[in-house]
Amino acid sequence: MPDRADAATGGPVPGEHGKAHPITRYGEPVLHRACKPVEAFDDALAALIEDMFASMYAANGVGLAANQIGVDARVFVLDCEDADGERTVAAVVNPVLTLPPAPRELMVDDEGCLSVPGAFEDTPRSATAVVEGFDGEGRPVRIEGTGTLARCLQHEYDHLEGTVYVDRLPKKARNRALAEAGLR
Repeated sequence: MPDRADAATGGPVPGEHGKAHPITRYGEPVLHRACKPVEAFDDALAALIEDMFASMYAANGVGLAANQIGVDARVFVLDCEDADGERTVAAVVNPVLTLPPAPRELMVDDEGCLSVPGAFEDTPRSATAVVEGFDGEGRPVRIEGTGTLARCLQHEYDHLEGTVYVDRLPKKARNRALAEAGLR
């Protein structure tokens, strides 16, 4: 991967030293069960995070959970913008998702997933979301999201819980999305 500079820091882009892995498709067992918590913040975790960023960028994604490359670990990475266009690039380990109390403002928009390639369906999500967890070195992280960033936080957290976005859809829409992706 070519050497790139991060737009926000001028430093290296996460994933430039990682290896892109194939994306796990809907139906693989690792996508349909809750992932195991990460217990060690070590070189293996750092390498996993680099590989996750490399895999996400190679697949033109904005977020990726560890189980999407077949790894049973509570880690996700993202590179997406909030409702104001502010870009967030982060890795979150052992995240906890917090949504506003009901009734909360929902946004309905096209949502897709690298594990269900090429299919997009209108999916309601909370307009705001907060994730707290740790970075790859074990430092606390808190990300408050609106717009696409809020959607991404919820989507990636769902993956770690064993839920793919199509699981949230009515049966007809889910079947259409899976057929569109060649998974039915």
